[in-house]
Amino acid sequence: MKYLEAINYGNKLLKLKNIHTYHLDTELILSNVLNSSREKILINLNNRINKKNFLKFKKLILRRKKKEPIAHILKIKEFWRYNFRINNDVLIPRPETEIIVSEILKVINLNSSKNILDIGTGSGCILISIINERPRCKGTAIDVSKKALKVALFNAKMHQLQNKIQFINIDVDKFNLNIYDFIVSNPPYISSIDLKRLDDSVRLYEPDKALSAGTDGLNIIRKIILKSRKLLKVNGKLIIEIGNTHEFYTKYFLKKNGFYVNKICKDIQSLPRVIISTKIS
Repeated sequence: MKYLEAINYGNKLLKLKNIHTYHLDTELILSNVLNSSREKILINLNNRINKKNFLKFKKLILRRKKKEPIAHILKIKEFWRYNFRINNDVLIPRPETEIIVSEILKVINLNSSKNILDIGTGSGCILISIINERPRCKGTAIDVSKKALKVALFNAKMHQLQNKIQFINIDVDKFNLNIYDFIVSNPPYISSIDLKRLDDSVRLYEPDKALSAGTDGLNIIRKIILKSRKLLKVNGKLIIEIGNTHEFYTKYFLKKNGFYVNKICKDIQSLPRVIISTKIS
């Protein structure tokens, strides 16, 4: 079978399941199986795929057909400008979360030595990306999930940053280790009602702990703000991702707890996604 025939096979199966990225997904899966770049495959469509590799390709296509995320199938996801190991123990890094990295890099000089806490680190993509860009900084990454921390530690080692980041399995409520210049977090913020409405690719394959945050989606955000009041230095910044209906309440709760709201960052859909605040008291 030629590469083109394999691609057409994958495209047809995924398109029938209304997977809108069927072209890209099929090509990425074939690239993974052949250990080749998409570009090389697309300029060699008449090359042949052997039976063993086609069976492997077919198996992965059938997984994607069931709405399993492509990041889980390939076991890797690009975030910021780095690759991260991903599995179903962690939330898949998303482009909107890159706003956190972008904003913190604007206020940390290249040669600054800052201490950063990442609450609910998951894959570690936020903190690892920041320290890759600001190598004199150090960090602490906490998560309630031991399995998630195992993934984050793997990623830190992959980026040779394991000596700059301390990983701790703990709930934010019980964490009292240090005083930080910055706290960053992409916490769970999906309400229990909205959780049921999520696409199968999210609801069935990504960890509930990384998504669900009570009836209003604000349970963890409240915890983080209260704890950040104790863990941040005066004039230290809290940079947190929120749900698209949480702007008003989060701003209110921040101000109530001694924070000044610096900025609301919107995502590509013009929805409020990241709040930057400064501890002032």
